[in-house]
Amino acid sequence: MNTQTPVHIGNVVRNAVVFNFQNWVGESTLTNPDSLLETVPRLFALLDSRQVNYVLVGGVALLTYVEGRNTEDIDLIMALPSLKKLPEIRIRHQEQDFVRGEFAGLQIDILLTRNPLFAEIQQRYATRQQFVEREIPTATVEGLLLLKLYALPSLYRQGNFAKVGLFENDIAMLLHYYRPAIAPLLAKLTKYLGESDIAELRQIVEEIEQRIERFRKSAP
Repeated sequence: MNTQTPVHIGNVVRNAVVFNFQNWVGESTLTNPDSLLETVPRLFALLDSRQVNYVLVGGVALLTYVEGRNTEDIDLIMALPSLKKLPEIRIRHQEQDFVRGEFAGLQIDILLTRNPLFAEIQQRYATRQQFVEREIPTATVEGLLLLKLYALPSLYRQGNFAKVGLFENDIAMLLHYYRPAIAPLLAKLTKYLGESDIAELRQIVEEIEQRIERFRKSAP
């Protein structure tokens, strides 16, 4: 199952901003959400003109494969030195493997390739997907699954119930519609996660697969 109509990234991000109640009651740096319709294509045009090697991941990438939720930000995998080519992106927060930036009111979350898993996804689990704005390097189904599975143990430890639910649902949707071989992906993650995390992931995946099987049996 692939989305037949190309995803309009600007509309996705704009709608998420407009319909997020927290943006109504809090202080927002973006006074005109409609400006995102121009900001998004400007960002990707900038990435291409500066010859930045990147891969789109996160919620927008997911929408190319399955129906999903709106998302207010753009998630990319990129090398840290590439940011030097992009002074227009203001860095708001930086960690070892993560940078949060802002481009004309658009939030950009960057997974850095200094993390070997992120580097491998950029190199081996990327394809090109057609969006309304342009054709964009995008993570494959397997690449998105690797990222979401990799993040789950940490989210559980943080007690982030909301994100755990979202990520597990994303995993379930991808497994249901595309039926990728999950065992090789879990085996690959053994290079990046400890034994206890892998054991937990195997249990989570088993529960998701059982839920999918129940659905398939009950579906008309």
